[in-house]
Amino acid sequence: MPKPSRAAAVSPTALYTGAVWARNGLSHPAFATLEGHLMFQAARPALALARALGGPTLEGLLLSRHRVIDQQLHAAIKAGRVTQVIEIAAGLSPRGWRVVKHYGQRIRYIEADLPGMAARKRALLTRLGHHGDRHRVVDIDAFAEAGPMSLAAIADTLDPTQGTAIITEGLINYFPVDAVTGLWSRMATTLSRFPNGLYLSDLHIGGENRNPAVRAFVQALSVFVRGRVHLHFSSADEAVQAIESAGFSSAKLLRPSDLAKDWPDCRDPAARLVRVIVAHTELRAPRECTRPD
Repeated sequence: MPKPSRAAAVSPTALYTGAVWARNGLSHPAFATLEGHLMFQAARPALALARALGGPTLEGLLLSRHRVIDQQLHAAIKAGRVTQVIEIAAGLSPRGWRVVKHYGQRIRYIEADLPGMAARKRALLTRLGHHGDRHRVVDIDAFAEAGPMSLAAIADTLDPTQGTAIITEGLINYFPVDAVTGLWSRMATTLSRFPNGLYLSDLHIGGENRNPAVRAFVQALSVFVRGRVHLHFSSADEAVQAIESAGFSSAKLLRPSDLAKDWPDCRDPAARLVRVIVAHTELRAPRECTRPD
């Protein structure tokens, strides 16, 4: 089972993505660190070459999946199905900041990451005046089955009568399939404690990424993130079956490229290389809340 130290290898990507979100008007400038800016500038020649050749870009991949996850989360909040969110491996993602800024007291948002990144994000949000009871940053070991840093312990701090979403963006493809399905099982168990449970994530399907050019892109991405990028499952149907077998009552995989008419970001060829998981736990009547607010 992956340890927190293994997951720490993914953390440098948070710096790069922080620069991408800021560059594209999705976050406060404070989320764009000097390290992230330098990483982005270093990657610009490769980005320009890929675009000139009509190939997929890392920026397009990040933006397309982010847009679709945002769309699904906002739809759930506006419909009243979700009022609480746990975002695992939140890094320097601006999503929590944007959601709380937009919905205010209607939402409770918990960002969770490894201690080093969590401390950095906590300090950043405190400077922006956005860290408090409705918007918190906590330490997590996403693969822990129990203990204070486990997902279950974090969920204990939420209102059991309210619909809840869990988001893992840019996380699961850095781990082998057994670790991922175990994580899905813990998330399904956690979400089943709430009247409405929603899980959102990106996923790369192995069977949809066999083109040599795509394989080269994945290899380049592995070098960039300093770790292996896993391509799980041979088909979307196999992935859906695995998600539902983990305990979700329903699941579907969206293609960001299908939303190209809505967002230019989804026109990048990279939008065809990623799927967005939208999974639900079985709806049930809310139980009485026994935890003081």
